[in-house]
Amino acid sequence: MSTFDSIELKRIDGSTTTLAAFKGKALLIVNVASKCGLTSQYEGLEALYSKYKDQGLEVLGFPANDFLGQEPGSNEEIQAFCRGTFGVDFPMFAKVTVTGADKTPLYRALTDAKPTKEWAPGSGFRQKMVDKGLIGDSENEVSWNFEKFLLNRDHELVARFAPDFDPQAPEIVSAIEGALR
Repeated sequence: MSTFDSIELKRIDGSTTTLAAFKGKALLIVNVASKCGLTSQYEGLEALYSKYKDQGLEVLGFPANDFLGQEPGSNEEIQAFCRGTFGVDFPMFAKVTVTGADKTPLYRALTDAKPTKEWAPGSGFRQKMVDKGLIGDSENEVSWNFEKFLLNRDHELVARFAPDFDPQAPEIVSAIEGALR
């Protein structure tokens, strides 16, 4: 059993579960937001889910309001937005905190297990965010909405991608295909 599997999670409908419920599945865990410049990444996440779910991939969305209040809605509003706007069918969870002292246990475990992330080559996203004072120097903390953590079928953390990676970037697709093997 993975160290992540026993952490209690709340689904967006209020029911509780753990990652153990996804035994044998590779997991792409993403903190999401409905009012972010990166919100269109929902399309790419849903496309990945549709393409790889029958091979054992689960995309897990964790709404978070940590960055400039870009996820202000209730769980019900978030679910309606995701389904209605982007046709999101992958599992969504209740709103969480992904940074700071109140960081949810799952995100504490994820960032502790892989304290650095890979930034998209040449995007300039990180520097723009630093220049605007929106992210600091800590690579450990989740930097922004749509940061991606990939666990293999044994729920070992194998990759961490910064928010500037498009979900369908070759680096992510390659990592997912490796995690599914």
